[in-house]
Amino acid sequence: MIPKICVSTLPKSTEEAMVLINTAEAAKADFIEVRLDLLDAEANLKELVESTKLPLIATHKMASESGFSSHTEAERRQSLISAAEGGFEYIDLDLSRPTLMDMVGQIKQLGAKPIVSYHKTDASLSRAAMERVLEQEIAAGAVVCKIVVAAKKIEDNLSVLNFVASHSAKAKLVCFCMGEAGKTSRLLSPLFGAYFTFASLEKGDETASGQMSVGEMRALYEVLGAK
Repeated sequence: MIPKICVSTLPKSTEEAMVLINTAEAAKADFIEVRLDLLDAEANLKELVESTKLPLIATHKMASESGFSSHTEAERRQSLISAAEGGFEYIDLDLSRPTLMDMVGQIKQLGAKPIVSYHKTDASLSRAAMERVLEQEIAAGAVVCKIVVAAKKIEDNLSVLNFVASHSAKAKLVCFCMGEAGKTSRLLSPLFGAYFTFASLEKGDETASGQMSVGEMRALYEVLGAK
């Protein structure tokens, strides 16, 4: 299996987003996440889509979700709808949002694919708990199911990788551990069947704890013979 990598970006303007997208494409990303947290409300999202052949993922995370946005929930909702209208292929929606089913339906009507995501930033989850989350995401209409937990010790990666191996045939699954201790599952999850994993564009550009750069990941995959 050839591992797929999504490069996560956090631009503030259309111009900066275009540069980051072009750089990610040159770095052989398979997907590009455009975090809308800090992006200018006047940004031309359609222009971003037209600037690349790679699928773009729109994500908008509030400060309360370990993101950087200070927008209202209504503003966040509108930014994600605008991304779907602009041609983004994927829209990331948090499993806990109260209007999830409505948003999934609206996103699909606009021709985009919903990624329904769950994040637990302070601990890992049991296998049974991850199975319950996955079932909820599938029931919500997810095209891609994302489950991200925190690794406190290296062993936490093993349960996540085992979960990916046994459940990736059930859904397009993105699942790994965050944090420094979670780098193992970030790297190896695609080799166990995950749809893709996340990387930063460069060292120092991380949008979440434990991210490696796309260059680092490509080099490690080459060492592992997965390229």
